[in-house]
Amino acid sequence: MGIDDMSPAALAEELGQRLKQARLNQDMTQLEVARRAGLSRKVVLNAEKGRVQLEALVAIMMALNMTSQLDYFLPPPMISPLQLSKLQGKQRQRASGQSTSRQSTSGQSTSEQSSADEGETLEW
Repeated sequence: MGIDDMSPAALAEELGQRLKQARLNQDMTQLEVARRAGLSRKVVLNAEKGRVQLEALVAIMMALNMTSQLDYFLPPPMISPLQLSKLQGKQRQRASGQSTSRQSTSGQSTSEQSSADEGETLEW
């Protein structure tokens, strides 16, 4: 039976067996993995049986230096050219120029600043 034909429970068991094999290949005990992962030994034992919460699975993978395997397990999704063009269509291309009396860094409004730039004296 191939992986594509497995039930969710059978696939979880297979993942657990692979975790166990990775641990054994690194000559680590369940207790060592548990300590590195900040988990109990029982959580590691259950993970190797396919009964594990996602956060604990990630912690175990980190303890086994296997997080790079996630790129093979779930590669980052690629953005299709169509999606990319839609996203780019929503990006601003230029300012509208329709703001009302914005404040410049000097604390003056832009209309006051342009008057001051022309040599006029401002009265407060």
